[in-house]
Amino acid sequence: MSSAPRPPFRVGLVGFGLAGSAFHAPLIATTPGLQLDAVVTANPDRRAQLHREHPGARPLDTPEQLFEQAADGRLDLVVIASPNRTHVPLARTALTAGLPTVVDKPLAATAADAAELCLFAERTGTLLSVFQNRRWDGDFLTARRLVEDGSLGRVHRFESRFERFRPKPKAGWRELADPAEVGGTLYDLGSHLVDQALTLFGPVESVYAEIDVRRDGAVVDDDAFLALTHASGVRSHLWTSAIAALGGPRLRVLGDTAGYVKFGMDPQENDLRSGRRPGNGAPWGTDPAHDGTLGTDESSAPYPTAPGDYPAYYAGIATALADGTPPPVDPRDAVATLTVLEAARNSAATGSTIPLPV
Repeated sequence: MSSAPRPPFRVGLVGFGLAGSAFHAPLIATTPGLQLDAVVTANPDRRAQLHREHPGARPLDTPEQLFEQAADGRLDLVVIASPNRTHVPLARTALTAGLPTVVDKPLAATAADAAELCLFAERTGTLLSVFQNRRWDGDFLTARRLVEDGSLGRVHRFESRFERFRPKPKAGWRELADPAEVGGTLYDLGSHLVDQALTLFGPVESVYAEIDVRRDGAVVDDDAFLALTHASGVRSHLWTSAIAALGGPRLRVLGDTAGYVKFGMDPQENDLRSGRRPGNGAPWGTDPAHDGTLGTDESSAPYPTAPGDYPAYYAGIATALADGTPPPVDPRDAVATLTVLEAARNSAATGSTIPLPV
């Protein structure tokens, strides 16, 4: 006799702004084995949006209400998609309650705070993971495959960009100068860039950076360049900007036998923001308009981009909850990323290259 299927894990989501509504909620709701059960948002417009898009999810006013319900055994996972300054205190409260916890990037304002949170999770034996969804961009998955299967030979340079053109700062906590807010493009999009570079090429020996505030009225960084020297010998050059009137290649990876270059952003963010959802039978994450190019100046050809797969992150979380396996993103990876970002700030402030222990 077969056993009855396990009920889905009930998920409480803190925050229903851009991260919560466009990324976490739809991915949670469409992941087998997970159920979006409760969402913390006191904003009337966001509550109306929640009711339209996820009528089965219960709205709550405060994180405290969520944790009270968790204490009564009504939740199995907490996802923190609230402003950056709340990440550490909310995650610590969840972990103290023994609740598996997912935190949007960046995990913390500092590498030290992130390391302490990781240690606390390890001591309590509670799952902690960070939502580094850009590991499942189609262009990155393609580049990773080419690096790992040797198609490029010995890689010596990795170039990666997240560039936008938003010449006027928008209102919101990401544009606030208080360091506790962890605003600015370096910690926002730069967290993805550094995480991808570390995932591909491992630890970093030194960091050089140029970080600027370019836009009129801006008070946080909106334009940055990082040069990382990996212990493997690869050099990563990373750009992030809100003032790039013309964007460069999304990725360029150079090896001693071939190179790979790709223009255009992964479509998954725009699809999610426009209301498309994975799992409805239509292809997901495909980018037919932006094939890459593989080869050399003498001989190259279009190279198809692998489908992006943001759903894989929460599928991995569901498996980790069910089987006790490691989560899809190790939170210690976030400590390494924050260490590089802190070195970048130091480099930009001093005009020097900052060494890092490996």
